[in-house]
Amino acid sequence: MKTLCTFVTVFTVVFTVSAQDITLPAPQTTGGKPLFDAISARQTTRDFSDKDVELQDLSDLLWSAYGFNREDRRVIPTPKNSQEISVYVFLKNGVYLYDAKANTLIHRAAGDRRKDVGTQDYVYSAPVNFLYMADSSKEMGTASYVAVGCAAQDVYLAAASKGLGAVVRTGGFSDPDKVETLRKMLKLTKRDVPIAGQTVGHKK
Repeated sequence: MKTLCTFVTVFTVVFTVSAQDITLPAPQTTGGKPLFDAISARQTTRDFSDKDVELQDLSDLLWSAYGFNREDRRVIPTPKNSQEISVYVFLKNGVYLYDAKANTLIHRAAGDRRKDVGTQDYVYSAPVNFLYMADSSKEMGTASYVAVGCAAQDVYLAAASKGLGAVVRTGGFSDPDKVETLRKMLKLTKRDVPIAGQTVGHKK
């Protein structure tokens, strides 16, 4: 009976923690490899281990993708500073929305939902998947794709600087069934359009 109570307590604690927002450590915005060394090291990886990415590294990667480097200005360009992009983070324990101002991951869905954000096998085993969304009521068309491309390249370079692997993905987001699954899970509206995914993790 004592063993059962202990198991229930541990399970409850794990579930409660996984269903909460995550406060990220402050991003490290200096240091790392020199720029041209990171560019030289940048490569696409499709073979990931299931080893977790450190929370500090996750914070740094997200800041590189869509953080602020000036007052109300992002590290990437958006048309007329529309800031129409959102970054969702799919982890083993849930799905989160990146809030760059608060440096927090806001909980959006419980459980391992990595299978819903890609069709490739490595998506299901890699520890981190980003989903880049655009709010079409603010901006859309080629400008949003350029913004997401900038974010993905920043993540590639940050990952290369840290010795991590990354791959950007566009396949699967034209499948209406998968898009509808994402909309329901994340409580999105029709104006929210998935642009690309990006998988990050330790290379095998």
